[in-house]
Amino acid sequence: MTEVSSLTGRLLVATPALADPNFDRAVVLLLDHDEEGSLGVVLNRPTPVDVGDILEGWGDLAGEPGVVFQGGPVSLDSALGVAVIPGDSLERAPLGWRRVHGAIGLVDLEAPPELLAAALGSLRIFAGYAGWGPGQLEGELTDGAWYVVESEPGDVSVTRPEGLWRAVLRRQRGELAMVATYPDDPSLN
Repeated sequence: MTEVSSLTGRLLVATPALADPNFDRAVVLLLDHDEEGSLGVVLNRPTPVDVGDILEGWGDLAGEPGVVFQGGPVSLDSALGVAVIPGDSLERAPLGWRRVHGAIGLVDLEAPPELLAAALGSLRIFAGYAGWGPGQLEGELTDGAWYVVESEPGDVSVTRPEGLWRAVLRRQRGELAMVATYPDDPSLN
């Protein structure tokens, strides 16, 4: 098997051609990507459920909107916490936080929230995740289902998640930025 170049920390942005309704105009932050597969969370699928309603103590730390996000179609009964730790120097990661990429990391939701409260810049809670087996994501990339772009720490905590797909595409250079203008329903053109 050929070595897989890690895409951990990058964004998968659904192309207009992606037919899976689970990922229509989705922006996925890859939390892990290696030869064993890939795991990520959809950043732009808020639910109406408040974080405090399902995870006691974490609701006050969640960024606006303070709701649970549907991280993907796999294991919807599990929760993942993704947080940004602000600052230029992250020499010592706080207890209960594991770096994924840059200032973005995973939060141990079993830890007491007060352990992380002072260190967190923003926190999102995801129910479920998006997962791919070995080589599956690479096949989807070859088929043109996803654009792969760099993430920014603000992508995790955007206050208007419904606009994230267009915003991420707009900040790209060249022709990719034009995809942001793709209509929701091309048949209406």
